[in-house]
Amino acid sequence: MTERSLKKASYAVLVVPAVLIYASIIIIPIIYTSVLSFTEWTGYGIPKFVGLTHYLNMIKDPRFLHGLRNNLLVVGISIFGQIPLGFVLAYILYRKLVKAADFFETMIFLPITISSVVVAILFRQIFSQQGLFTQLVRIVRDEPRFVFSMFEDKYLAIIPILFVILWMYTGTYMIIFIANLQRISPSVIEAAVIDGAKEGQILFRIIIPSMLGVLFTTFVFAISGSLRSFDLIFAMTGGGPANYTEVIAIYMYQTTFKYYNYGFGSAVSMAIVALSVGLISVVQRIFGRFEKKYS
Repeated sequence: MTERSLKKASYAVLVVPAVLIYASIIIIPIIYTSVLSFTEWTGYGIPKFVGLTHYLNMIKDPRFLHGLRNNLLVVGISIFGQIPLGFVLAYILYRKLVKAADFFETMIFLPITISSVVVAILFRQIFSQQGLFTQLVRIVRDEPRFVFSMFEDKYLAIIPILFVILWMYTGTYMIIFIANLQRISPSVIEAAVIDGAKEGQILFRIIIPSMLGVLFTTFVFAISGSLRSFDLIFAMTGGGPANYTEVIAIYMYQTTFKYYNYGFGSAVSMAIVALSVGLISVVQRIFGRFEKKYS
């Protein structure tokens, strides 16, 4: 066997298993779900082709539209809340702008080490009628009968969940940013300081341009993770009350496994995939322009 053939065989041994695994758990299920979304199927018998019926019914359904609105709010709190806050915290700790940086790093990262179901139950109790938050408000406002009614408002019920998501996942992005900030050569920053660069100039002219690739990756994580949000919200509210805190993933779950409408559920899942690809494509274009500018 020649050296070239040996290299090809080595590549095949390394790549083929990964490709087969990826195809079996990602590509094939997406293709199968895409085909099933054009059919009417309850899990038994032969699927009946119905064309675009499920997609048309989906975009007319107020539950889907409200779930989409909630999902976009989760995406928004991830992109404009978790990522900027995580970056700011990482930068403060990296530049040693506070004392006991290791302690703060541990405390900020701690929430992500807790199960999302445990976090959901914890905050559900905090916001309950006898919970800590409700009791504090009763003391502050001197209203012994005060009840936290935000969950009863169709448009405000999602806000406590957004707060929990922000609190829980910001530490993940902070760790990602700290790890990549440490890869920047200290000599570059030292040279900038010697040349008289201020903290803002170091941040916007050295740190951020060198972190564009990492920022893009975090945006992809935020978008894909937010559109797949399920466990935390399902454990905290179950999508209730009256579906006010429901997101698309919960809507898909209930449609598919509660009402056994696999065709419609497949259409909803394809909508999640389309939204993810669309939003990531927009972000990719935006970052592409920044990369051209700073290159």
